Amino acid sequence: MDEFRQAPSGVGARMRKVLPPSALCGFLLLLALMFAVAYAVGAAAGPVAPGMQDTGPRPGGGADGGSADRDGMHGMHGGGR
Repeated sequence: MDEFRQAPSGVGARMRKVLPPSALCGFLLLLALMFAVAYAVGAAAGPVAPGMQDTGPRPGGGADGGSADRDGMHGMHGGGR
């Protein structure tokens, strides 16, 4: 008795062809969950070094509050030659 399975026809078969494999969907769901957890932990921990970024003007002049040095390399005299 040889029994052959007929290919399913209808909405289920079409959806199976259109959707990605379930393993890929599971992986993407896990990736999104891990990103959400990492973001929540980072937000709860706060900034790593809150005093490192100074928003005030720097001494030395310049339009951007920084130094008036041409390339911004303080103390690098001689061009590295």
